[in-house]
Parts: sequence; structure tokens; C-alpha cells
Amino acid sequence: MTSFFVFLRDNARWLVGGLLFTFFSSIGQTFFIALSAGDIRQEYGLTHGGFGTLYMVATLGSALTLPYIGQIVDRYSVRKVALIIIPMLAAAAVSMALSVHIAQLVVTIYLLRLFGQGMMTHTAFTAMGRWFSAQRGRAISVVTLGHNGGEAVFPLLFVAATAWGGWRYTWLLAAALLLVVALPAITVLIAAERTPRSTDPAPRAAAVPDWTRAEVVRDPVFYILLLGVMAPGFIGTTIFFHQVYLVELRGWSLELFASSFTVMALMTITFALVSGALIDRFSGVALLPGFLVPLACACLVLGTFDGQWSAFVFMALLGLSYGFSTTLFGSLWPEIYGTRHLGSIRALTVAVMVFATAMGPGLTGYLIDRGVSYPLQILCMGGYCIIVSLVMLYVAKQIRRRSALFTPEASSTAQA
Repeated sequence: MTSFFVFLRDNARWLVGGLLFTFFSSIGQTFFIALSAGDIRQEYGLTHGGFGTLYMVATLGSALTLPYIGQIVDRYSVRKVALIIIPMLAAAAVSMALSVHIAQLVVTIYLLRLFGQGMMTHTAFTAMGRWFSAQRGRAISVVTLGHNGGEAVFPLLFVAATAWGGWRYTWLLAAALLLVVALPAITVLIAAERTPRSTDPAPRAAAVPDWTRAEVVRDPVFYILLLGVMAPGFIGTTIFFHQVYLVELRGWSLELFASSFTVMALMTITFALVSGALIDRFSGVALLPGFLVPLACACLVLGTFDGQWSAFVFMALLGLSYGFSTTLFGSLWPEIYGTRHLGSIRALTVAVMVFATAMGPGLTGYLIDRGVSYPLQILCMGGYCIIVSLVMLYVAKQIRRRSALFTPEASSTAQA
């Protein structure tokens, strides 16, 4: 525990800078946007499926754009990237507040998803993956807390601000926070890039070759990994996007469901830190088979029970899975594919995750409009997680077998 506090002290400016990236990415996350879903559907005359389809199209657009714009993290300093993406996210928030036409709404959601969920998160995790090696798990687990803080704080702030000034006013307030708080704080904290120090611990394992993105897309293991990578985003986004419908279906209040986000945030914080320590000790690959099990249990609870307690149990299990998965995905890619081209590789994986979050609301909204039981859909998501967990057992073995070829002992044997 002492070493962890020393790590925090010695790297505070970079860790806090990364944490603020993920905290303010909330303004482009589904759980935040979906808090306006009821008002948007009412003003534009959209059904659940109609708004879900619109949201899916905008998010797919951001997913297709991200692999290209995400490469700027490999070319420019993190500070320069921040000076681009934070004002763009603020502009998108202003556009949401002033939107009057469906076309503007689609473009607005596209920008929110691209620069919020996409680039803010991508920049933070790429920086941590490159700046840290032996302590990468710890660094990413700390930065992940920004997501959890946002999930705990922003829903409650949104409900309060909307009650006072309306949902459009709340989006203007979000833009002001980005420009007045996020931009100056982040750019000051990360003004200097972190470089390796002689006091840094030695990496737990031998360095892996630096794969290019072209090599990664030809790797069959990469596509199997994506089956697991997509699940948390697809499921979490789907449930958060349709939270108003879920609340109506279960007979809960929106305030009750909003309060349950705090439980999820606390659980995610706890298990993000736990998983960070486990990754540094054992590796991210070792955690692959188990990270979706709590998510499967969460879906089974939410899909089966309608008591108010089930919202909090669901959020607790979801937070447990999120804590593991978010830290895992931040650490896994440099562990498998190296760090030289990490920005472009991560941009591709984040694009896939954004794609999954796009498909969820559209697909489930369509099924809801066709009369397919929403609880049944949630149960099916839990079944998917169980199946993929078994697949990850196989993937982890394949990765360990391949990694063994690059150990110093294997290299010496090959040379002999």
C-alpha cells in the first residue's frame, strides 16, 4: 500500500491529468446523453426505435472516423491533442443546447460521441500506456476513476440542473465546464510529457515486438478478443440509453435509478484499483477469462427481478465488471502489441467499442418497437457474456503461447 501512495505522489500531475480526461468524457457518454432522451423524443416526435436508430447512425459515424483522427495521439503531444478535442466537445454540447432540426441533432451526437467517449478516453489511455510500463495497470486504474466519478456525479447534477433551468440549459452548463475547468486544468497538468525514470520498477515481462496496425488487423486473435471487448460497451450503453423506458417498465422513478449510479461508481472504483494491482502482478491476459462473469450476473438480475433493490444489485455487479474491464482494456493492447504504434492501434479498438455502443441502442430500440420483451433481451446479453468468457479461456492460452516465443530465454535458444 505504501508503494501505491508513493506512485501516486511521484506521478500525480500525469495521473490527475488523465483522470480529468476520462471524467469530462462523461459529456459525450451515453449515460449522460440519454438523460435528455425523453425530452429529445418528445420535442422531435421520435419513438424509442427512431431515436435509437438516429443515435446508432451518429455513433457509427464517430466509430468510422475515430481510427483516422485517433492517430494524432502518435503524432502530437497529449497537450496539443487536448487543445483540439476539448473545445470540439464543448462546441458539440453548445450545439445540443441549440439544436432545432433532426440533421443538427445527428451531427451533434456524432461530435459528442467522437470527441467525448472516443477521443477523450482514447487520449487518456494511450498516454498512460505509453508513459508507464511496469506500473501501467496502476496508472490506468487511477485514470479510470474519472469515468466512475463522472458516472457518480453527472447524472445527479443533470437532474438538478434540468429541474432548475431545463435540459437545454444543462448542455450549456456542460460546455462551460469543459472550457472553464477542464481545458485549463488538463493542459497545465500534462504540459510536460512523462519520461521513464531510473527509479521506475523493471517491467514484469519482456517487451513484446511493436506491431503496426496493419499487422494487428491480420491477427486472428485480435478479432476473437473483440468479442469480449465489445460486450461491456454494448450492454452498458444499451441499458443506459433505454433507462427511461426501463424505469417506466419497472415502475421505478428516474431519481431512484440515477442514485444507483453512485453504487456502480463506488464498485467500479474499488475493482479498478484491485484489477490494476492484479494486472501489474500477473498480466492483463490472465484476467481475460473472468472479467465478463460479473456482467453476466448483472444482466440475469436486471432481466429477472423488478424490485427496486435489483437496480442497485445490477449496478453493483456492473461496476465490478466495469472496474475490471476498463483497466484491462487500457493495459491489454500494449501488453500484446507493444507501444510504438499504440495510438493507431487503440484508435481502432476504441472505434470497435464505439461501434458496439452504436449498435446497442438501435438494435434494442428496434426490437422494443416490434414488441420483443426488453427483460428477455437483457437475459440474452447475460447469456452472451457467459459464452464469451469460455472463449476467452482459449484466447488467453493462445496469447501466452505466442508471447513465450519472445521471452529472453526463447530468443537465446533460437540464436543458439
